[in-house]
Amino acid sequence: MRVLGINALFHDPAAALVVDGHTVAAAEEERFSRRKHGKRPVPFAAWELPRQAAAWCLAEAGLHPRDLDAVAYSFDPALAEPAVDMGLDDPWDPLRLTYAREAPAFLADALPGLDAEKVQFVPHHLAHAASGAFAAPQAERCSVLVVDGRGEATSHLAARRYGHAVEPLHGQQLPHSLGLVYEELTEHLGFLRSSDEYKVMALASYGKPRMHADLSRYVHPTGDGGFRATGVPWHEFCPPLRPGAEWTRDHADLAASAQKCLEDTLLDMARWLHGRTHDELLTLAGGVALNCVANSRIAAESPFSRVWVQPAAGDAGTALGGALAVAARGGDTTAPMPGADLGRGWSDEQLAAYLSTARVPYERPPDVAATVARALADDAVVAWFQGRSEYGPRALGHRSLLAHPGRAANLERLNDVKGREQFRPVAPMVLAERAREIFQGPLPSPYMLFVHDVDQAWRDRIPAVVHVDGTARIQTVDRDHEPLVARMLEHFEQLTGVPVVVNTSLNTAGRPMVDDPRDALECFGSAPVDLLAIGPYVVRRGGFFGAPAHGEGGRP
Repeated sequence: MRVLGINALFHDPAAALVVDGHTVAAAEEERFSRRKHGKRPVPFAAWELPRQAAAWCLAEAGLHPRDLDAVAYSFDPALAEPAVDMGLDDPWDPLRLTYAREAPAFLADALPGLDAEKVQFVPHHLAHAASGAFAAPQAERCSVLVVDGRGEATSHLAARRYGHAVEPLHGQQLPHSLGLVYEELTEHLGFLRSSDEYKVMALASYGKPRMHADLSRYVHPTGDGGFRATGVPWHEFCPPLRPGAEWTRDHADLAASAQKCLEDTLLDMARWLHGRTHDELLTLAGGVALNCVANSRIAAESPFSRVWVQPAAGDAGTALGGALAVAARGGDTTAPMPGADLGRGWSDEQLAAYLSTARVPYERPPDVAATVARALADDAVVAWFQGRSEYGPRALGHRSLLAHPGRAANLERLNDVKGREQFRPVAPMVLAERAREIFQGPLPSPYMLFVHDVDQAWRDRIPAVVHVDGTARIQTVDRDHEPLVARMLEHFEQLTGVPVVVNTSLNTAGRPMVDDPRDALECFGSAPVDLLAIGPYVVRRGGFFGAPAHGEGGRP
């Protein structure tokens, strides 16, 4: 079957294409539109579809809309209940549901040639669950835990996979929602809800969970696989923060207390699920599964021996999950996702054409990995643009900013480059076979979705990537899957004795990750980055600004 998956209703619109059970392409609309998260999660935007992402997925496979066997839309309006009946304050929710019901017609208009009858509604949390259970490696039998803000009428799904089927076991009815409570806290702390929840997780490391006992009256597990999470009087714990205002100890302590409530609740739910399934593998999806601190506690303290997290765990991942669910239901044997590098890529010739058109002086060194390693050893900040772009919110060695981890000042430097808060950490990448020497935690960790304790002997050697609590959110690099990144890491260690490089996303605050070569050049030109490594070519900052713009600008 040829199945196109679509996520559109709430936020992070995305498209994914599955052909004969294999994931061919997946991309988020924000990478094309350059609007962070694609759109805001309001009913008035529910009609907006990932037109560009869908068109690109089809073009990547050489298909037209008429060639599709099915389109999976990751929300089923037949399962929805009126917001007021669910205890939600969302007076315009009927408009959202109207758009959902009319999605087949909207999709047929957006993809000329598509038969609207081919659109299938996939329940939102089932799409999340399928994005974990069918995409994970060695997951023919596994448990699934989905936790997010909301779906049709629930905010959570516990399930298990048997072969081609995902069997629901329990769902938490709204208004109780761990995701919505965390969103409320995000807004209370002066950040943008449904966007900046990861900032709350970072801030929590600076606080103590001294408010946990009082907060747990509102957020706690119920022991039956569900939880209570609603009606938190945030103002009673500490005053709200204005956007951009300085946080206080009370704000950090509230973040730490909420983080602990979240972790304790998730851990109870994971234990309940294991008691029903006795599986070895737990797969996680839903926006809450992007909370890498909570994921690490589940990996360390739950009865499951393996935990795998979908790299596009948020709503964008439901495009892939919906497509995989429909493919499996149609009889296809689904294959694990080959990696997160499922987006756009360019040939060396195409990249050279971009650089020449921009009249940018560039060069082609004998080995771009060695050139970048030398620049990093000399304390340069490098923009790294290689291969296909990542699906999901993490930069995983395809659209990254790189730096020397041994320079403590590089944390502040990179946060200045990106224009973001100084309490935000940056992450290390390390070869998979070297990780255990330096980091303790779930390994391998290819998608940067767990935190790891940094060995005491290494904390002073790689201070830029060690968070205030002595942890790091690492990416392990498999040399078979990422040979260029692996070679760069090896060269860097030869020069410095350090087998770790700083890796953070190639973007600036409030902007999506760089996706195409034009984005890379714009980011390089507007931020104090020393070197751009784009395919086999390098652009140096001095040449970018110092050389006259003439001719081809450079030759490969």
